[in-house]
Formats: sequence, C-alpha cells, structure tokens
Amino acid sequence: QVQLVESGGRLVQAGGSLRLSCAASGGTFSSLYIGWFRQAQGKEREFVGVSFNFGGTYYADAVKGRITISRDNAGNTVFLQMNNLKPEDTAVYYCASRTRGSLFLRESDYNYWGQGTQVTVSS
Repeated sequence: QVQLVESGGRLVQAGGSLRLSCAASGGTFSSLYIGWFRQAQGKEREFVGVSFNFGGTYYADAVKGRITISRDNAGNTVFLQMNNLKPEDTAVYYCASRTRGSLFLRESDYNYWGQGTQVTVSS
C-alpha cells in the first residue's frame, strides 16, 4: 500500500510561484506514476500532470507552459512547480499514484491518493 503526503500549498498572489511536494512511502517508488490533480470548490477534480516512473512527464493543456513536474527517486518525492499563478489555479491539489501502465489521465486510473493541499491565489 502506498501512502502519499502533499505539502507546500499556501496563499500566494497572482503572478507568483509555488512548489508543491508529494512524498511517497510504502511502495516501490521507481515503479510508480505520480499524477497531480486539482479540485476547485464546486468543480470536478481535474488532471494537472503526471510524472512517469521512467522520468518523463505529461501536462494538461490548461497548465502547460506554467508548470513543471520533477521527480526525486532517492527521496521518493515528486514536485509540482507552478509559475505565473492565476486566481483560477485556486484549488485543492492532490497527488495520486499507480504502477506503470497506459492510462493516467483519469482519477480512476490511480490507486492511492494523498489528502490534498490547498492553494489559494489572490488577485
């Protein structure tokens, strides 16, 4: 069983930057995809991006160019760097894990979830 803990969420002004962390334990980190999702109040959870076990990444079109996902296999941690933040980025951000496979865009593609971390962007 994999445990995931997100951290780094806070209040930030529009145009600012933020780095979220997702620390994993209890699994073989090198075999895991780590996905990032976000859920704004009153909206469905949406895919943000994913770190593949082999080091590649894939980003949602809505955030492409403003985010970077990186991975520290030695530290069992994945980072979500967000730049030029906008008020519409305000949401609870979750990381989730699955073992390698062909599906990674939907919530149901992932087995384990963190508790989420709140990001609030003020205008």
